[in-house]
Amino acid sequence: MADIGIIGWGTYLPESYQTSKEISELAGMPQEIVERKLGILKKTIPGEDDHTCEMGIWAARKAIQKAKIDPNDIDGIIYIGEEHKEYPLWTAGIKLQHEIGAVNAWAFDMALRCGTTIMALKLAKDILRSDPGVKTILLAGGYRNGDFIDYKNERTRFMFNLGTGGGAIILQKGVSSNLLLESSIITDGSFSEDVVVVAGGTKHPISKEAIDQSLNKLDVLDPQGMKARLEEKSMENFLYVIREALRKSGYSEQDINYLGILHMKKSAHDYVLSQLGLEEDQSIYLNKYGHIGQIDQILSLELAEQQGKLKIGDIVVLVSAGIGYAWGATVIRWGE
Repeated sequence: MADIGIIGWGTYLPESYQTSKEISELAGMPQEIVERKLGILKKTIPGEDDHTCEMGIWAARKAIQKAKIDPNDIDGIIYIGEEHKEYPLWTAGIKLQHEIGAVNAWAFDMALRCGTTIMALKLAKDILRSDPGVKTILLAGGYRNGDFIDYKNERTRFMFNLGTGGGAIILQKGVSSNLLLESSIITDGSFSEDVVVVAGGTKHPISKEAIDQSLNKLDVLDPQGMKARLEEKSMENFLYVIREALRKSGYSEQDINYLGILHMKKSAHDYVLSQLGLEEDQSIYLNKYGHIGQIDQILSLELAEQQGKLKIGDIVVLVSAGIGYAWGATVIRWGE
């Protein structure tokens, strides 16, 4: 069976940032809490032209340049950006395909909230292995769900870290570098309606009254219930998918060299590292970027390469958790 490797990646980050001081003022909480508990020194926010699909396009162009391939050689495109994009009821992947000049590719959108990249890596690998006519797949998209945050709503405080950006990864069949190994994914629908934007769907169409009541913003409908259920399951599932993806790949947690983990509160980040026996320098805490949804894993991978944290033969684990709720991890054997 042919190997599947990562041949290119890239991110786009806006030039605009929101500082911990600005967040503390908007939320009416001490700056120290924002920095130490929420883990935000600053986070990216969109500029005037930083639209969701557009940021994915810019990241895709960087990934194509790094991979040194012709866009005509891309066979498929999986759009991994958020549903909140330039237009509703719109397939962003097809726009992205056109803008990068991938005239021979097909394209579609997929969504698993902040777990989308991990899910798309598994899906792309499975497509590459099952279809002999597909050799190269691009994953790309953008994220700016911070638009839905109301800093006066304490129920959404754990989402005050939402940032903005785009990311892209290119997979190719028959290469011997940066091999994509196995994945593990869990979804739990008992959390599916805990975090929602109440207005804007078929149940509660958007209206002036809905906007006046901030029903067009993210909200937590059962904060106490969600907290209790998450405390019971979240970290257990988070560690499970990491260990299971490693097991399926023929490794264990003792083999991890680098963990590409989403941004979360600092205590949770430290807990995960400690449970896996990892040192602080075996990961990157994204407290200068915020949580850019499913782009976090791509950003962490890019930063790790830039900072010299990745060596030939290293075992890299990318891990995510997404509202809904979904947990996922993918293993990569780095280098040749």
